[in-house]
Amino acid sequence: MNLDLALILTANGLASGAVYLLAGLGLVLVFSVTRVVFVPFGDIAAFSALSLAAIESGRLPPTIPLVALLALLATTVEIASALRHGKPGRVVSIFMRWFLVPLIPCAIAWSAMELGAPHLLQVIASAMLVVPLAPLLARLFLQPIADSSTLTLLIVALAIHFILSGLGLLFFGPDGVRTQPFIHGRIHVTSLFTMSAQTLVIIGFAFVSCLFLYALFERTGTGKALRATAVNRIGARLVGIRPASTALQSYILASFLAGLVGVLIAPVNTVYYDSGFIIGLKAFVAAIIGGLTSFPLTAIGALSVGLVESFASYWSGALKDVLVFSLLIPILLVRSWLALPSEDDMEEMDS
Repeated sequence: MNLDLALILTANGLASGAVYLLAGLGLVLVFSVTRVVFVPFGDIAAFSALSLAAIESGRLPPTIPLVALLALLATTVEIASALRHGKPGRVVSIFMRWFLVPLIPCAIAWSAMELGAPHLLQVIASAMLVVPLAPLLARLFLQPIADSSTLTLLIVALAIHFILSGLGLLFFGPDGVRTQPFIHGRIHVTSLFTMSAQTLVIIGFAFVSCLFLYALFERTGTGKALRATAVNRIGARLVGIRPASTALQSYILASFLAGLVGVLIAPVNTVYYDSGFIIGLKAFVAAIIGGLTSFPLTAIGALSVGLVESFASYWSGALKDVLVFSLLIPILLVRSWLALPSEDDMEEMDS
């Protein structure tokens, strides 16, 4: 392996790592606040990419009626809950919050398709279109069992994944799609090594997103509320922070990151209805490196996963996924050795 080949593999690994970074941050954000391993993250990313392809071809994205249906169901559930608790005055605000607001990105995406908007606006519309998906799904399926065990929440999240995967096959079909790149051209680094401008865009978006999340958590009240809920849900509730509200905010942010991942990978990889699952799994490896709590360690883990995948594909394309997922074994062993005993373990030792 010469230097130019190593640079090519490194660039590809960093681009893949940037995608896993965004996905891993979304998984850690949701888990730290809600204790939910949000398996459908990858499916939402795939819906974003497939919706962009539909808009580019002049077809109505099936994601629009899906969002509208989920918004109608969530609104019905919220209104029924308000009436059951004797609060009819909240009906109007519920209707606006859970039905009209989710329809705004649907209207934007429909306008981008009908009016033949510039490609950049189509990309923005596709990323925004999937933002309501995670909070609506969470309201319908996860919020009613928010106090259940982590295992129960994981099982429900897996069920949501299979539902979305089946709907993706029904709506978009089994054929893969690839969208237009944001920017054309290549950058010459050496005489033999060139990097596509699209790859730099992916890495740049990941870097900007990290800065945005850092500013959000360090400089805003919303970010501090999310951090407080992640550290101690009971303590956050005692100081006036509503866990249901912070959970909704975490799902919105995760859905935004999923939409961003979808439109970033669509120009460089062929996306199928089930492509999001493997992205979510590799992002989960990165999140496990971060202990599902640490954003910096998750970022390091995501870049490591991307580099391992890139170099492994050079040595053996058939075994690259095996090598990536094999990273979980030493990581989990080390974490089990370093983990402090839980209360249950202490009780067993005393007995």
